[in-house]
Amino acid sequence: MCRPGWARALTEAQHLRTLVRLRRVRDRIDREHARPLDVLALARAADMAAGQLGREFEAAYGSSPYAYVTARRAAVRGAAVRGAAVAAAG
Repeated sequence: MCRPGWARALTEAQHLRTLVRLRRVRDRIDREHARPLDVLALARAADMAAGQLGREFEAAYGSSPYAYVTARRAAVRGAAVRGAAVAAAG
């Protein structure tokens, strides 16, 4: 029979593995933010179903993968606009 703490340790280890996979997905979105978002490809790379990826990603980062990539694109465009304004003023 398992010791009482082992079940909790196994659950925590699984959670950490999931977080590692989600971090890889987020890093890939950050690298490829200019490309169209392919949630199925991201899910396959993370070894998850697309629905599970969406739920887990939202639980970890507070937004869906689509909302995250949209915010990332807006941040990059905002930085580009600010950079152009500084260059024009200087």
